[in-house]
Amino acid sequence: MPTPGDITLNRRDLMVVAGACAALPATTGPTRAQPAPRGEPVTAAVSLRVNGEHRSLSVDTRTTLLDLLREQLKLTGTKKGCDHGQCGACTVIVDGQRINSCLTLAVMNQGAEVTTIEGLGSVDALHPMQAAFVKHDGFQCGYCTPGQVCSGVAVLDEIKAGIPSHVTTDLTAAPAVTELEIRERMSGNICRCGAYSNIVEAVTEVAGRRA
Repeated sequence: MPTPGDITLNRRDLMVVAGACAALPATTGPTRAQPAPRGEPVTAAVSLRVNGEHRSLSVDTRTTLLDLLREQLKLTGTKKGCDHGQCGACTVIVDGQRINSCLTLAVMNQGAEVTTIEGLGSVDALHPMQAAFVKHDGFQCGYCTPGQVCSGVAVLDEIKAGIPSHVTTDLTAAPAVTELEIRERMSGNICRCGAYSNIVEAVTEVAGRRA
């Protein structure tokens, strides 16, 4: 009987043995996928101001800000489109900045100031951006228009604050309200509404009023 000292393995033999061992089942008995444990969803209290009104709610911690607005607060002006942050239909203004509400959880916005399309103006008193969209027919299919209007308002605030964009040539000077700047800042949604000339005209008109 060979002793351990008599056994020799070359590199190829070692790889064959290792491969055979890896192919062996980890357990001797049959295995089944185990169902995920079921239970009550984890909830949390969320307080925020929506369109100037303080709201306190208990939400499933998986709830997006978009679903909170639409399903719990019934603010359906903010649209549910691609649900991946690509279409722009869910754009709202949070603490002065535009965001895709489908990409942020409600619990992440504790204490935030949220403005939706309903909070910008009313039928009897349109926000200047809403009125400009109507005047210039700044619509294509119209589905993402609420998000585009909110985005247009925030775009002008970004320029006013001196925040540069990808097309800003001089980073030491305040960016100007140009067609190129507006197109760049309004771009990013899959239906390319930011490149629609009527939307550019609407945003430009409102920018002229602010100047």
